Amino acid sequence: MSTFFYMLLAFVVGILVGWFIWGRLRGELDSLRGDLDRTRSERDRLRADSDRLEGELDACGRARADLESRLRNAPAAKAGADKVATPAPAALASTSAAATSAAAKPAAAKKPAATKTAAAKPAAKAAAPKKAAASAKKAATPKAAATKADNLRRLIGIGPVNERLLKGQGVTTYTQIAAWTDADVKRIEEVLNFDGRIAREKWIEQAKLLAAGDEAEFARQFPTAGTASNT
Repeated sequence: MSTFFYMLLAFVVGILVGWFIWGRLRGELDSLRGDLDRTRSERDRLRADSDRLEGELDACGRARADLESRLRNAPAAKAGADKVATPAPAALASTSAAATSAAAKPAAAKKPAATKTAAAKPAAKAAAPKKAAASAKKAATPKAAATKADNLRRLIGIGPVNERLLKGQGVTTYTQIAAWTDADVKRIEEVLNFDGRIAREKWIEQAKLLAAGDEAEFARQFPTAGTASNT
């Protein structure tokens, strides 16, 4: 009888201990499940934030590309507008005026010749071609001088790009650069897209020496001109 009692007591104690252990394990399991759910929700939230940041990054990239495109197109459009608005160089204007006056002189010479007597007409007709040839020669001389371009790359600071831009503005000779005013310097610097460089590199002083043909003084004041460090 006592053996049966002890066995029953041990059985009951075993059940109680097992129940207690199962309760603890079940609590731990529920806690782990809660942590797993929180981890999953955190993962989903991080994924949503990542997708949102990627969208914002793509939008910023597109905005940056658009801004860079506008910045690249702005100098070209500005240079084109300056070229359209820039007046013709003084040398070309004087050439066209000389050609106009030269063309008007033969017509003026023919008009009084028509009023002369019949005896003077042969002499007037013979003199008209000579006057026309002389006036055409005078008109052609300044034009040829105006179209004769100097080597602007001899000036320190003028490379292939700046030379091309200057020619686009009608600047082809040392004499034109030597005669620049403050307004001309400001206009040219806006076209070349740099500020103060003409004064720093003394383009006008260099052009004055070259226009005057003073090669010795030019070489003394600007020894690096025409070397690899020119531009």
